[in-house]
Amino acid sequence: MNSTRLWSAIAVLVLASSVGDVLLSAAMKRIGDLDALRSSKGLFAVIARVCTEKLFLLGVLCLAFSFFCLLAALSWGDVSLVAPASASLTFLCSVLLAKFFLKEDVDYRRWISAALVCMGVALLAK
Repeated sequence: MNSTRLWSAIAVLVLASSVGDVLLSAAMKRIGDLDALRSSKGLFAVIARVCTEKLFLLGVLCLAFSFFCLLAALSWGDVSLVAPASASLTFLCSVLLAKFFLKEDVDYRRWISAALVCMGVALLAK
């Protein structure tokens, strides 16, 4: 197993997945309350509004790309490394992106969780 190739795939997977999550969140905030839209204009209006939102489409594209990176990483490494490393690093990256791009209020508990995640990934990498 080529360690550099594996960790590169995990890094790209984490970044693409986190960016996709942030883009989807931004898109849904831009669209607004789906229940209110459905109540006033119907289900097809909700589907049309979501499917025409550019941030949503870009987010889905990022998540699809991250899925293929996951497949590549799984073909190069053990699932016992790839799954926890990618999931935990995605959590960390998403917290950072939410704080700085979405301007979300990230409290100290989430920062402590992120630090613990980093320690866990460091243990996995050995």
